[in-house]
Amino acid sequence: MKKYIVIGNPINHSLSPKLHNHWLKQNNIDASYDKIKLEEDEIEEIIQDIKKQKVAGCNITVPYKKKVIPFLDSLSLEAEKTQSVNTIVFENGSLVGHNTDIAGFAKAIENLQFNIKGKKVFILGAGGVVPSIIFTLNKMGVSDITISNRTRQKAENFKKEFENLKILDWGDIPVFDLIINATSLGLKNEEIGLDFNNVGRNKLFYDVIYNPSETNFLKKAKKLGNYAENGKLMFVYQALEAFKLWHGIEPKVDKETIRVLEND
Repeated sequence: MKKYIVIGNPINHSLSPKLHNHWLKQNNIDASYDKIKLEEDEIEEIIQDIKKQKVAGCNITVPYKKKVIPFLDSLSLEAEKTQSVNTIVFENGSLVGHNTDIAGFAKAIENLQFNIKGKKVFILGAGGVVPSIIFTLNKMGVSDITISNRTRQKAENFKKEFENLKILDWGDIPVFDLIINATSLGLKNEEIGLDFNNVGRNKLFYDVIYNPSETNFLKKAKKLGNYAENGKLMFVYQALEAFKLWHGIEPKVDKETIRVLEND
């Protein structure tokens, strides 16, 4: 039986095993998928396990999407551009890093039927998924992207790859049509601690966090008369792309898929 894993720290919140094991069973694939909490100094060992095919493939979540790169043989174009890897595939004796977050985020936004072209976007955070989001937003034709992070320099670093970014100090809020929480604040029901009372109504508040399904960030958005959406569909669609890379099969995304995730 082949073994697939997701690595990260924290990892308890991850629903990847539920989703992948559901699809594995649905497609009669003799394999299992599990989650492993890793410390940074354990990354190289787990990557070697993939090289030796003790582990057939691996997903990566926070905070290791960039940190796995030195241990890989090559990167896909998207992973190279964003310097972010969330899926490792063993191909012809080599370890290839892929970024399926890009496709996952694009499909999730398209599914909302929110016309993003020409819109102003404000991103909170500078973690591993942010380059994928910026890359996708640029492809989708947004007019303006502003980033704010508690450590400003981490946000400034993105300007090396994405020249047109605007950087704001944490606590400042620009005019926006769409705001994305790409921080980990909310995984444990923390407050982001920003004042959105004056941003207006009918904005889209998007949280990449999907478990819990409604963070305080999204609750506040609704109270202020805005649209709120969590990262569940982004999670599902990035997982779908990883599943295709590993198994050559496009799994079903239907009501049963969503129900599997909601039965947590």
